[in-house]
Amino acid sequence: MAKINVKDTEITVISVEDKDYISLTDMANAKESKSRAADVIKNWIRTRYAIEFLSVWELIHNPNFKVVESDHFKIQAGLANFVLSASEWIEKTNAIGIIVKKGKYGGTFAHKDIAFEFGSAISVPFKLYLINEFQRLKENEQKQLGWTAKREFAKLNYHIHTDAIKQHLIPAEITYLETSIIYANEADVLNVALFGMTAKEWRELNPDLIGNIRDYASINQLICLANLENLNALFIQEKIPQQERLIKLNQIAIQQMKILIDADNRKILKQ
Repeated sequence: MAKINVKDTEITVISVEDKDYISLTDMANAKESKSRAADVIKNWIRTRYAIEFLSVWELIHNPNFKVVESDHFKIQAGLANFVLSASEWIEKTNAIGIIVKKGKYGGTFAHKDIAFEFGSAISVPFKLYLINEFQRLKENEQKQLGWTAKREFAKLNYHIHTDAIKQHLIPAEITYLETSIIYANEADVLNVALFGMTAKEWRELNPDLIGNIRDYASINQLICLANLENLNALFIQEKIPQQERLIKLNQIAIQQMKILIDADNRKILKQ
């Protein structure tokens, strides 16, 4: 779930099977009060144009769409007594472009293509601002994806590291608490080698920050950390004492960080 702000209205965006759905309920709030949001959606969806638009969208994206039922709604569209809700549209036609969610964070959501079209029912400027803010959200997500990929890479190496600890440092029949202490201790070997402090020391220095020391590491530090985890796993397999490993890892961290920083500086000079 994400939020975008469109002309002082907070709009919810959710992901459903890797597709973006935007809250029509939130959008309708920009035109009417919250109590009238459902009426705004009903008044739009009952129009012939909206039914034709939704039908074409479903024909393109939904092989299970019930065309006969949608044609039935088209015939009734325009009649004074014709009423159509989002839930009824979904139930009768097996539509997937609109979904209705119950609960505290519920409401009517629509695939972004449909939501943009619904934006016209609010106002043309609102629709354009909506598209602009949605695109900004997607751009920010792409930037975040690069950081997340590197963070996940570090986590993968962490599994290699913990496996080596399990095989070579944890005695047989050890309790869960003792295992946790050993894992935390080995994690701090890497923390001290790279960051110069333990996880506890970092938390005491940064009581207002959420997360841990590694969540605030730079890209270069994460790259170095991944290498240190692999090397420490190898050192553990070779039965090198912890104190000796710490000295080795610290020396390697210093050397690798110098190389990575020098590489960054050369890139800046070339730009």
